[in-house]
Amino acid sequence: MTNPVVDHTATPLPRGTTAPEFELPSTPDQKVSLADFRGQPTILVFYPEDWSPVCSDQLALYQQLLPEFQRLNAELLGISVDGIWSHLAFARDRNLHFPLLSDFEPKGEVARAYGVYRGADGTSERALYVIDGDGIVHWSYVSPVGMNPGADGILRALESLAAESGS
Repeated sequence: MTNPVVDHTATPLPRGTTAPEFELPSTPDQKVSLADFRGQPTILVFYPEDWSPVCSDQLALYQQLLPEFQRLNAELLGISVDGIWSHLAFARDRNLHFPLLSDFEPKGEVARAYGVYRGADGTSERALYVIDGDGIVHWSYVSPVGMNPGADGILRALESLAAESGS
């Protein structure tokens, strides 16, 4: 018998879709919303878990590329179902200087809205989104959960957005 709740093939929101709004905690007393970044590209990095080797490597790569993302006027946000205290410890330990948002309660609500929640394990897929300044999905990608997707797709999407806007 198969479990109809388990979906092993995530379908990220396609290009041209209005990105679902959200507001998630970045610290115990601060929240971040997608609307906070209206007017500039925003990179959403959904990742399964703090502390895992692949997630650690992936987010360390994005930390190294933060100046390049900023040069392209983009904001970077990491999102997982881990709690805020785990995020704070993980960011401090890994020297990450971009917001890690907690999609903890209700668990995976934002990941579900973006089509990348893994119901079988209660985590999110390893998914990337580039949202344009108007809040529209410009690019999305779901990587195999055990593989670091790198940053080439993000950079190509951001460069494409910059070319379209003439900046």
